[in-house]
Amino acid sequence: MKKIVLAGGTGLIGQFLEKKYRQLGYTVIIISRQAQHIKWDETDKVVEALNGADMLVNLAGRSVNCRYNDKNRKLIMNSRTETTKRLGEAILKCDVPPKLWINSSTATIYRHAEDRPMTEETGEIGSGFSVEVAKAWEASFFDFELPNTRQAALRISIVLGEGSGVTDIFKRLALLGAGGKQGKGNQMFSWIHIEDVYRIVRFIEEQEHLSGVFNCASPNPITNKQLMETLRKTLNVPFGIPAPAWLLEIGAVFIRTETELILKSRWVIPDKLMKNGFNFEYDKLDGALQQILKK
Repeated sequence: MKKIVLAGGTGLIGQFLEKKYRQLGYTVIIISRQAQHIKWDETDKVVEALNGADMLVNLAGRSVNCRYNDKNRKLIMNSRTETTKRLGEAILKCDVPPKLWINSSTATIYRHAEDRPMTEETGEIGSGFSVEVAKAWEASFFDFELPNTRQAALRISIVLGEGSGVTDIFKRLALLGAGGKQGKGNQMFSWIHIEDVYRIVRFIEEQEHLSGVFNCASPNPITNKQLMETLRKTLNVPFGIPAPAWLLEIGAVFIRTETELILKSRWVIPDKLMKNGFNFEYDKLDGALQQILKK
């Protein structure tokens, strides 16, 4: 029986992968802070879980949906880099290390882009706290030299799916009549359906020549204005009041988040996946939203 280890596997993506891989007949082992799972500080049990595993998928990381004060910055950074280092050190102790290690990263590593799309080869790395986190996260992953373990980092864009916090927020705004453009509305919105996140993991698992960095995003990003129009159309909401940037800044303080999550233009293209023959199940936003919201 094949074995997959999901580290930080209690969130949206982790639960989806657990369900899918159990359906495939895999043994699924989860590392988390929850009582029923292997704990991060149980080093011997972590090594035992990883030993002989077909794949490790690391999804650990504190939510960035918060204010970027000093305390939260430290928690966000450490929750990514320290867990990645622990896993790498555990793999080094394995007699039979995992065949594949897929580590989360983020599409926000690229700069604010309204002029052209960012690919793995031609994308320009941005600046700011969230970018520094992404760079440190990937560095902690690729710093390990693991000759018997293939490594792939997924620069994941905003994930849409049933139960996704982002999906729920946009839906609530639209139904309340506040589903107009946010800011100027021309910032690009790169997204991916959770089903395609799973399919990308499977694709990389099966294509044994693949390694390195992969943009995990739909090939058809859209503007924020188009996003809100598509959302309203899907929900049969006739209008939406726009929210200027200054209002979003005020609102972000009250709900304790950052406007970067809405106003940064993420224009990311999965060039490497497409060149290697990956086909998306949900490549257009209207189809993705119909599947998620019309259940």
